[in-house]
Amino acid sequence: MPAQNQRAGSVPPVQPRGNWGLWCALGLGVALLAGCAAGPRVPDWQIEAHGAQQRAIRADLEGRQRVAELEWQRARAAAQRTARADPMARLALSRCAVAQAALDLADACQAAQPLLPHAGLAEQAYARYLLGQAQAADIEWLPPAHRPTARRLLEPATAATGETAALLRAIDDPLARLVAASVWLRAQRLDPEALALAVQTASDQGWRRPLLAWLHLQATLAQQRGQAEQAAEALRRIEWLLAAPPPPTRP
Repeated sequence: MPAQNQRAGSVPPVQPRGNWGLWCALGLGVALLAGCAAGPRVPDWQIEAHGAQQRAIRADLEGRQRVAELEWQRARAAAQRTARADPMARLALSRCAVAQAALDLADACQAAQPLLPHAGLAEQAYARYLLGQAQAADIEWLPPAHRPTARRLLEPATAATGETAALLRAIDDPLARLVAASVWLRAQRLDPEALALAVQTASDQGWRRPLLAWLHLQATLAQQRGQAEQAAEALRRIEWLLAAPPPPTRP
């Protein structure tokens, strides 16, 4: 992660193999920064990469794309100083997770693809998960917040009402929740209740970019289902979101 608030859960007692310290330092999208244990002094490149990544994520979610691009470049430059695939792939996947949370699903995270064959199993598992292609062996390598979604998507779809929304609601971290919702969407198993929860999550955080994308999707699907009132409500909210802010009042 994929995230701005990276507290998707607690670190389980036994972690998979791999450099969990680097997961904590770079915070793959929604990785568990809260689980990073105290240890040796953190190298400067990790501090710089993590700080730039956090600023990039915030700017990305708020729709400030020029700022986001500059901060992603700074984070990438810091990670490249290691000349290692794992941290560079992790950072690329984090950016992909943020874009996917805003329903930018077009490029299938091409930036990470050249690095993944040289990265670890955790990075490869997360890349497959983002594409809705997680395998059973991937689950233990995923951030804990995403394991229930990955596990459920390996099972046949059911007609159970509200099941997807319940799984998403159980994810405390809002960015992790939007990423998981995008994975359900890729798998074509996102129901209207879960879609409404994604809209609410983006709205509650004031994240302009993902809110605009999820509202557009909500309006489109409501129109397709003939739900004129719901479509009109979503379109009205889009108008409010895109409206220019009022000029400051003079004292």
